[in-house]
Amino acid sequence: MRVVLWGTYDNGKPRVRIIRRGLTENGIEVIECHREVWGDIEDKSQVHGWLSRLVMAGRWLLTYPWLISCYLRAPRHDAVVVGYMGQMDVLVLWPFARLRGVPIVWDAFLSLYNTVVEDRCLLRKWHPVAWLLYVLEWLACRAADRVVLDTRAHADYFVATFGCPAERTDVVWVGAEQEAFPVAAAEERPAGVEKIALFYGQFIPLHGIETIIHAARETKNEAIHWIIIGSGQEAGRIRKMLDESPLPRVKWLPWVRYLELAHWIRRADVCLGIFGDTDKAARVIPNKVFQILMSGKPLITRDSPAIRELVGSGMTGIALVPPADAVALAQAVRASPECEPGLHAAVRARISPVSIGRRMTEVIGNTAASG
Repeated sequence: MRVVLWGTYDNGKPRVRIIRRGLTENGIEVIECHREVWGDIEDKSQVHGWLSRLVMAGRWLLTYPWLISCYLRAPRHDAVVVGYMGQMDVLVLWPFARLRGVPIVWDAFLSLYNTVVEDRCLLRKWHPVAWLLYVLEWLACRAADRVVLDTRAHADYFVATFGCPAERTDVVWVGAEQEAFPVAAAEERPAGVEKIALFYGQFIPLHGIETIIHAARETKNEAIHWIIIGSGQEAGRIRKMLDESPLPRVKWLPWVRYLELAHWIRRADVCLGIFGDTDKAARVIPNKVFQILMSGKPLITRDSPAIRELVGSGMTGIALVPPADAVALAQAVRASPECEPGLHAAVRARISPVSIGRRMTEVIGNTAASG
């Protein structure tokens, strides 16, 4: 099977890299028609100022003539895959894919409307831009022949919110790059430290950073050290919390390189997922959860329909706690087990790039066959 991977997809995101690699490892010929527009912008919502936004929009629009030409010159193929973030890409591609009689598989991954309006509350529901985002995704759901999300709970949101036909949605987990997150022995901890709990990620509502700070306060007189890596939307509020009531056993690093995360994971005794109580937090499984599982480290994260799709209940080395419950989180950190050899081995086999690519190959094959 031959597919075209098309658009302005963000190569900085593991999701894109894993799907591209996974398809190749499953024998799929992948032809890329791609132009980079995001550069090193990790959190797209933090692009501020009209000038910066106009420059970004101009860069985006100028890529499409080349992308369209690239697509029309591509050899015959079975399907075209639009990667994250592809809401606008799908609409631009639609007439040309129809011209060639090729189905579009859109890896939506997330909803911009849900992220910006409902989850992060950056825009009010009735704001014109909020309406524009909604209409954009409503149209994209109809232009694509198959809409792919990361969990069934997330796919159900697209069905309920945008009226996307359920039979045209599919699920492919995010997965993790095993060479970036290898299973390795824990690094020696500093003297006097009984346990290290690690969180890394963007400071956005669904992560529940405030809950982690409150949990650290619950254990402030215990030999538990908390390492927090990241920054973002809620960084100012978290900084104010720590300034008003310092926690000496909390270490905050604003940023580390992607390939350095494995070092911090090895240092930790237990790694933390997400703890927010937003609707989106119940629908998604973030990158960090897959990366922690791939690393074979004990995991604590919020209980949700999404996480139970992957790990179920009662699995060794995984503690699920209620959302926004600092007391439960603190207790789970205290009770977290020692890292055992082979921890999460069964899950690791299901979230490797080759396994993710196998599932994506099934989705593409079914879409091409039904078209």
